Amino acid sequence: MIQSTKEKSSIKTDMAFQRCINPDCGATYDPSQLHTSCPKCGNLLDVAYEWDRLEVPTKLSDFEARWSERTNPVRFSGVWRFHELLPFVPQSEIVTVGEGQTLLQQTDAVGSFVGMDAGKLHLQYEGMNPSGSFKDNGMCAAITHAKLLGAKRAACASTGNTSASLALYCSATRLMKAIIFIGSGKISYGKLSQALDYGALTVQIAGDFDDAMIRVREVAEQLGIYLVNSVNPFRLEGQKTIMFRVLEALRWEVPDWIVVPGGNLGNSSAFGKAFMELKELGLIDRVPRLAIINAAGADTLYELHERRGVRWNGGNVNLDPIREYMDYMDQNGIKADTLASAIEINRPVNLKKCLRALEFCDGVVRQVSDQEIMDAKATVGAGGFGCEPASAASVAGAKVLRREGVIAPSDRVVCILTGHELKDPTATVAYHTTDQELFNNTLGSRGVNKASYANKAIAVPNELTDIIKAIQLYA
Repeated sequence: MIQSTKEKSSIKTDMAFQRCINPDCGATYDPSQLHTSCPKCGNLLDVAYEWDRLEVPTKLSDFEARWSERTNPVRFSGVWRFHELLPFVPQSEIVTVGEGQTLLQQTDAVGSFVGMDAGKLHLQYEGMNPSGSFKDNGMCAAITHAKLLGAKRAACASTGNTSASLALYCSATRLMKAIIFIGSGKISYGKLSQALDYGALTVQIAGDFDDAMIRVREVAEQLGIYLVNSVNPFRLEGQKTIMFRVLEALRWEVPDWIVVPGGNLGNSSAFGKAFMELKELGLIDRVPRLAIINAAGADTLYELHERRGVRWNGGNVNLDPIREYMDYMDQNGIKADTLASAIEINRPVNLKKCLRALEFCDGVVRQVSDQEIMDAKATVGAGGFGCEPASAASVAGAKVLRREGVIAPSDRVVCILTGHELKDPTATVAYHTTDQELFNNTLGSRGVNKASYANKAIAVPNELTDIIKAIQLYA
């Protein structure tokens, strides 16, 4: 636990607090501390608010007035311009690097691929964030909280995007030193290069993300280092704002579906909390359905929710199937294995919060193969919004749900694209390559055996006439 070195009055302790998500516990804690689990029962924590004592807009459209204040960095931020809906800190203490300037793009080209009617599919492109992924939404909130606590070091375990975001905020603000834990061979160069360039201390351990997550929690506890992984409830407060921006782009109309990649399940947990709070505050009159998409090579949530029937059940989660499956993976040495490295996680730390979100949003879980992910990724890229493989899981999953008839062609669907395509350029080049060996080594070994949507380079002699003929033939 980290205790603030500042006066507690710098945080609105009488209006914001931490609360255990277990209804049978419900223990509360001051926001001037960081807990990664409830000290009383071990469950996850929420950041909660005394809403009746806070000034909350009476309608969501009131937030449109914030754009007139965009010369103020707080209001320019796509996270902090919704400060009234995550008011755990006064505006004077907020940390921002201009995150959240992201786009909701309506695309019929991708919609046709999924099987949607015209005008019904939207892509929320979080790759436009400063570090190139959705993580900046939560990181600015976590670093803001860390600053209030007087932290000098911040740490994370990462498949790449969290480390890049943490390193960026530490480098840009000079507030603290970033320490990142990565598994051996489990991070793409596009992401690793960011952490190295931004000056983070990188610790590579023998193991995968799940192993790194165990170690970073132990180290953070022993050394009093601020932990920014999504077990940190303050980080998830920032990630709520992705849904606020989606609603803003849809003129405050609630879509029928939000489709999001799985992984550590921070986004799905944050999205569920966002809609729970908006409904509680009377700012929306209905909630969208939530679809969480696992990669087939990292499908713990799918296994537990769809095959073993694990549910939130009002907070009374049956832990036996979870323990049995975790033991099964341990006994058989099962490790996550997917091209979608950002969601290559077998032990999602936000499982219970995610189950709560699924219950509240009448959600479903699906898994998609690496082949389906790469085909969806190529289709998204052809529409001008390239994304990393994990992002494309949302589009691939929407296609599966449409094929099953769970999503209707007339539904309004928002797929979350979590990261920029340059996060993992190796997979992209391999999919479109004419080099069969590169394709086989990079993709074929992971079950991708064709590239139906590839845009292959055309090889021509270095002769003007041949070049012109090729252009006339193919363009």
